[in-house]
Amino acid sequence: MATTSDIKNGLVLNHNNGLWQIVEFLHVKPGKGAAFVRTKLKNLKTGKVVDHTFNAGVKIDPVRIETREYQFLYNDGENYHFMNLESFEQIPVEKIVINAPEFLKDGVVCQLQFHAEEERVLSCELPTHVETEITYTEPGIKGDTATNTLKPATTDAGVEIRVPLFIDIGDFVKVDTRKTEYVERVKK
Repeated sequence: MATTSDIKNGLVLNHNNGLWQIVEFLHVKPGKGAAFVRTKLKNLKTGKVVDHTFNAGVKIDPVRIETREYQFLYNDGENYHFMNLESFEQIPVEKIVINAPEFLKDGVVCQLQFHAEEERVLSCELPTHVETEITYTEPGIKGDTATNTLKPATTDAGVEIRVPLFIDIGDFVKVDTRKTEYVERVKK
């Protein structure tokens, strides 16, 4: 068991019958009264973020989390299958724990977080940026590149994003998987 003095960003707690990750925290020592720790907790199952206050010195139940690199292999319709890069062991992962499943392509290396005692997958994080090809977009008009206007485009994964006017069909672009936003054009 740990206490509130052991709280730090990224720590995962077993709290209120669920696993919660500390997003941010603040130790508060008011002039009058007892000290406390104000936290923002993110539920690892639902993604919901809540504010919670712990009294100073209260016992907390930290959970050991391990992060491992796995390579995406294929989707069988129900589960996404990943392979451990060291042992070549294959595991199925549910779609709900993957942060951006629409950007998964064969061979993409992802970070999987495991509950160390139960060997259960808690989350799957894709790389921050992925390269994808534009399969459909309206043609840009010559001379329209001076403005910061965006137009809709469809990627080879079927995801619709907004891109600058100079992007055409067949161009490769870098996309932020956290926000599903265009970052830059990639020269191939």
